[in-house]
Amino acid sequence: MYPYGHRPSLIRELLPGRVWSVEQLHGVWYVAVPIRMTVLKVNGGLLLYSPVAPTAEVVAELRRLEVAHGPVSTIVLATASGLEHKVAVPAMARAFAKATVWVCEGQWSFPLRLPSAWLGFPSDRTKVLFRDGLPHADQLAWIGLGPLDLGLGNFVEVACLDRSSGCLLVTDALVSFTATVPAIFELDPTPLLFHARNGGADPLIDTEANRIKGWKRILLFANFFRPAAVSVPKLGEILGQMYGDQCNNPRSHFGFYPFRWSEDWESDADDLIRGADESFGISLAPVLERLVFVRAQEPLLEWLRKLGQYNEITSLVSAHYDAPKQLKATQLIAIADRFEQRSWAPSQGSWQTLASIDQTLIRLGLVGAVDSSHR
Repeated sequence: MYPYGHRPSLIRELLPGRVWSVEQLHGVWYVAVPIRMTVLKVNGGLLLYSPVAPTAEVVAELRRLEVAHGPVSTIVLATASGLEHKVAVPAMARAFAKATVWVCEGQWSFPLRLPSAWLGFPSDRTKVLFRDGLPHADQLAWIGLGPLDLGLGNFVEVACLDRSSGCLLVTDALVSFTATVPAIFELDPTPLLFHARNGGADPLIDTEANRIKGWKRILLFANFFRPAAVSVPKLGEILGQMYGDQCNNPRSHFGFYPFRWSEDWESDADDLIRGADESFGISLAPVLERLVFVRAQEPLLEWLRKLGQYNEITSLVSAHYDAPKQLKATQLIAIADRFEQRSWAPSQGSWQTLASIDQTLIRLGLVGAVDSSHR
């Protein structure tokens, strides 16, 4: 997973003395998007929501926060299916050996269903949200979505509202797509510049226009896997580009660039961003919409409307993409209404690869078929 053994982090204070964000990049082969841990000040210490990799840099920063605000007392994994969020929890729990680990119900592994202790979760200090109580319930509201039985496993997500700050924390269920390049790429813009090119022989040129171009293409790859605007050139053409003057560079993978973008590729990225903008800057990730939520529209809408009852909400902090995003409770109800009225999870255009994956999972009996009335 990119960025391999080196994971620089962007650490920001979102609300003075109350909420912090720790961001890293993760992805495959330069298709890198932000993944975020949120740190909350709670009574007696700190809570970590959706842990990221506990690198030496991250642990050192958390130790500094501990000096001012008390120990890391609570670590929360609020999803049952997001591998990129699960994988960091055992290591974070080892780094803060006195913290209680809270997980949502319905945890599962694939292809073998293994006990959580075998996956590194400390059995003596791991609790299940709702079943074993709720951490810091006097300060935080916990609002669960699911479990949604998908056949292969459960989808579960638990949102956390910090009542005093108004920050609503979510993991994957809601995201915010923007054309603004995430600030973490200031640490290393290479993924942006790699994808901004039109061929393997093109150099990596760092301009603002290329950063935006690369980010929009990453958005398409990350959300659709194989966007409709991308085709794969013949092997001879790919190899022929690897002998240019600019190809002796590991940052550009020595000229290996197996993509050809159509002239109108940017309209697909703009449509993805525009869809979020039409819902107050909030959207569903296409991969979740096509593979998960199309099978559970009613629970999702009910969850959104339940969130909309918390008038304290002032902003959304998701574990991916742009955050924080200004948000009001009434807007969540309006978003639910809009989602209910629009068509869901198409199978055409850039959605074709997701549709193909869905049909394969159905054919293998790993997930159930989708009622066409829900499309």
